[in-house]
Amino acid sequence: MRAVIAAWCLIAISLVMGCAAPVADGDNGGLFEAYRDTDVPISSAALFEAERYTGRWYEIARYPVAFERGCAGVTADYGIIDTQTISVRNTCRGADGAVRSVIDGTAQIIGPARLAVSFPSVPFAGASDYWVLWVDADYQTAVVGAPNGRSGWILNRSPDIPADRLQAARDVLAFNGYDLSRLLMVPQVQ
Repeated sequence: MRAVIAAWCLIAISLVMGCAAPVADGDNGGLFEAYRDTDVPISSAALFEAERYTGRWYEIARYPVAFERGCAGVTADYGIIDTQTISVRNTCRGADGAVRSVIDGTAQIIGPARLAVSFPSVPFAGASDYWVLWVDADYQTAVVGAPNGRSGWILNRSPDIPADRLQAARDVLAFNGYDLSRLLMVPQVQ
């Protein structure tokens, strides 16, 4: 019975977060859909400096997740709270550039480039795995994923990503078992 209640809670959360906006992605993704072959080993970045990771990132590409339906010009802002905690602020914009939603949370550092992200304003949602799979030497481009394969992102410090770094990020996703045919490019808006 608890499993049924938990499943309904997750569905309700998905509906509340995702159905209020028109779908711009063309691919909604499923609540429990995985975008990577979980038989392929996944690894986080061995050399990761949380302080260098802080600041603003622009979402360049993502796998479909209900909570980002219709979002364009998405940004993620990270800041250091203490040695084991990072603040998280995700901002979703519409195609016109207007802010549609902002959600604040925290990320606990649980291992090298491995974070457990939680958003207190989302009821019944626990922490989610957020692994930095790769970040370039200058901390300008990053690839983020999850062992369960239900999410993945390519992030960049500016809305324009050089072709070589985009290809490197795509290669990292493929190496970690992600299906590149499901990766969505995120419209950038000002």
